[in-house]
Amino acid sequence: MKKAAPRDLLIVDEYIHNLPEPALRSLRKIRTIIRSVVPPETTETISYGIPTYKYKGALFGFAAFSKHCSLFPMGSSVITAFKDDLKGFETSRGTIRFPMDKPPPAALVKKLVGARIAQNELKHKRGKVR
Repeated sequence: MKKAAPRDLLIVDEYIHNLPEPALRSLRKIRTIIRSVVPPETTETISYGIPTYKYKGALFGFAAFSKHCSLFPMGSSVITAFKDDLKGFETSRGTIRFPMDKPPPAALVKKLVGARIAQNELKHKRGKVR
């Protein structure tokens, strides 16, 4: 992963650190999984008030709320493409919700992030970067 500005990393660290258990533990796991998959040029920042990854455009985000946590694959196409894998999770157009104490399996998160990386690379190749 690209070396983010120290301020951005501290803000993401602070966001996660200030969460109550079990959201704290779950989102630490999610962050570790995402960081293990993204290309070295990826940046980690806070965007729209949530930890967000950018690689050739908006890539993926996650957040904690009062009664659940969410993954944000920055579009609905990944949710549609993996609808069978996401059975058991509440989804909407651009959000995957999960209980604070039950994050999605690492393999699923890796598949979702990998699909978004492929989408962004294709858009970038075609010159359609936002």
